[in-house]
Amino acid sequence: MSRTALELPISAERSRDVPLSGQIAGQLRSGISDGRLGAGERLPASRVLAASLGVSRTVVTAAYGQLYAEGWLEGRPGSGTFIAAGAPGQAGPSRQAGWGSAGPASAQRPRRLAEPGSVARGRPARPALLADPSTAQLAQPPEPAAWPYPAGPHDPAAGPHDPAAGQHDPAASVIELRPGIPWAAGIDRAAWRRAWRQAGIVPPSAWPDPLGLPALRDALAGHLRRSRALHCAPGQILVTRGVTSGLGLLAAALLRPGDRVGIEEPGYPSARAVFAAHGAQVVPCRADEHGLVTSDLPGGLRMVYTTPAHQYPLGGRLPVPRRQSLIGWARATGALIIEDDYDSEFRYDVAPLPALFGLDPGVVVHLGTTAKTLTPAMGVGWLVAGGDLAGLVADARRDISDRTSEAAQHAMLTLLRSGDLDRHVRRMRREYARRRAEIVAALGDLPGPVRLLGDTAGLHVVLELPAGTAGQVAASAGRRGVAVTTMARYFAGQPSADGLVLGYGGASLSQVSRACQVLRQIVAELPAASRPAVSPPG
Repeated sequence: MSRTALELPISAERSRDVPLSGQIAGQLRSGISDGRLGAGERLPASRVLAASLGVSRTVVTAAYGQLYAEGWLEGRPGSGTFIAAGAPGQAGPSRQAGWGSAGPASAQRPRRLAEPGSVARGRPARPALLADPSTAQLAQPPEPAAWPYPAGPHDPAAGPHDPAAGQHDPAASVIELRPGIPWAAGIDRAAWRRAWRQAGIVPPSAWPDPLGLPALRDALAGHLRRSRALHCAPGQILVTRGVTSGLGLLAAALLRPGDRVGIEEPGYPSARAVFAAHGAQVVPCRADEHGLVTSDLPGGLRMVYTTPAHQYPLGGRLPVPRRQSLIGWARATGALIIEDDYDSEFRYDVAPLPALFGLDPGVVVHLGTTAKTLTPAMGVGWLVAGGDLAGLVADARRDISDRTSEAAQHAMLTLLRSGDLDRHVRRMRREYARRRAEIVAALGDLPGPVRLLGDTAGLHVVLELPAGTAGQVAASAGRRGVAVTTMARYFAGQPSADGLVLGYGGASLSQVSRACQVLRQIVAELPAASRPAVSPPG
């Protein structure tokens, strides 16, 4: 039976600084999240809503597209656009005494990819697996000059000894497709020099603030509000050296030996290592192509680490129902959610997705870094926490004499104030989108069971391969001058999937193209026995 579309009490004002599509998306998001708009209710057709608001249809389809990507909406063929099941309402009333409060004693110190065009056609975005190669049609500015990385296994994401990388001639040119490496050659050298020149002018502090420079924390609060829709006060921000630095500080402040900490499986190996080094019992928590499987969370966890905007390494984004389920679980159990927002700036179909922290700052700690945005050499990240948790972490930091370089903080402040960081991110979005499109065009049509996984975002994709073949593919690629990483190292236990994690941040567009041709040839050479026959339809 057909349902009448909602009449939406929203407006679009051209006089505001926020783009029209952002205004519409924001009002719809608020209406869904507070329960005024319920699951299963039908939204007006884009043409109808555009006419009622006096805007172009393109504006409305852009707003709907953003909400599709975030998981708030779903399409039903022949029926229209609907609010997704599980989307409305919060997971429960916000907890008054969060991890940063003086309340609970437990909170105290030690003790295939979505098709962008599918939204406009009224169809649901395909979850997970393959990107639209149309992004390859973007205008291509001159390619940055190469800044070669060392030929050895330098990348932390690949590990110091990755036998799957294969052996190659050190004198030969190596194409770097291991994940976790940004395009440092794309940094505007003049802007970089200005930032560090300004940092050298400022005299050092006699004793640095353990929270970080007040001026930088103020600038970061504005940056996070603009880029991540994350509202926080400067006093809720602690400047770290990066994500692993933030994890270590949280562990030092809040964990006792034997505490159970959940880590996505597959997930970030460095997170496992940090918590294990602090005596925690690391508990694998199943993740699939959409992110953390919240219905399978084990009991007794004190913390759970997750990458909701772009699951590492599988590349999916955590759907709204799972986000709300995770928040509800944390409120009910008293556990802390650690949100690693490592490369959320880089999304190529819609605007970056809102941070999980916005759903409930009382149960979520947000971690960010410049390691992917700029370069790991910057050595600056941030931790955002509700209540007085940032102060608790700062106390623990003071106890262990940990600090972030003041010079690096001043340089980061200059990059933020000058707008150079925002300009760099916009340039890199275009650059990375082209490289990703090249991978999809070259490898996206390989026959099953080979397929590409990962949302239209970030700096890597996963090439899923037949079981037991990733090691030999990686070794063969290494011998032919292409450095790749297998999925095996992202599992704490027995791997449940096999494949390669292909990073495209550390190679130029032409290098990515050449490497993909090498990989395509290697996969085609796999023995027939390793590629199960697919039964014909019917």
